[in-house]
Order: sequence, then C-alpha cells, then structure tokens
Amino acid sequence: QVQLVESGGGLVQAGDSLRLSCVASGRTFSSYAMAWLRQAPGKEREFVAGISWSGDSTYYADSVKGRFTVSRANAKNTVYLQMTSLKPEDTAVYYCTAGPAPARPSYWGQGTQVTVSS
Repeated sequence: QVQLVESGGGLVQAGDSLRLSCVASGRTFSSYAMAWLRQAPGKEREFVAGISWSGDSTYYADSVKGRFTVSRANAKNTVYLQMTSLKPEDTAVYYCTAGPAPARPSYWGQGTQVTVSS
C-alpha cells in the first residue's frame, strides 16, 4: 500500500512558475513509476507527466512539453512537478499517481488545486 500526499498548489498569474511535490509513504517508493495527472472543471482527467522508477525516462503531454519538468528524489520518497510559463488553461486539480508504469496508476493522491489567472 502506498499513500500519496501532494502539496504546492495555489493561485498564480499567467507566466508564473509553481512546483508541486508529492510525498509517498512506504519503503517501496523507488520501485514505482510516478505520474502527474490533472482534471479541469468539466473536463476529463488527463495525463500531464510521468517518470520511470529510476528517473531515467520521462514523459510529457504535448500541452506541457518545454514548460513542465517532472523529477524524483527516491531518497526522499518524493516526486516533483516544476511548472513554468503557466497558462490559464493549466488550471486544474493535479493528482500524483504511483504504479508499475506512468500510464498504469495503482495509487492516487488526494489532489492539489492549481489556479492560473490571466
């Protein structure tokens, strides 16, 4: 069992940066691929970024490539999402997930709200 707790969300202006963190419980964090997904009001949940268990491979949605960076610190049981050049369309609840692959989540965090004003 893995518990995930996100933090770092907030209200920012367009063009600003924000870093989300997700801390995982348990001693098997380094064996899981991690991902960030988001869900905007009235829209389906979508994949944002993912990272392999080793951190060697990263994956991004086209909409965030070049602006967002996913990373992990296995010694701290933490995965990060650095977001730059934020746009109003990035407004959503951001969820951290853990699983055998970034696109196959087994565990979900409770989410953190990111709001970008224009």
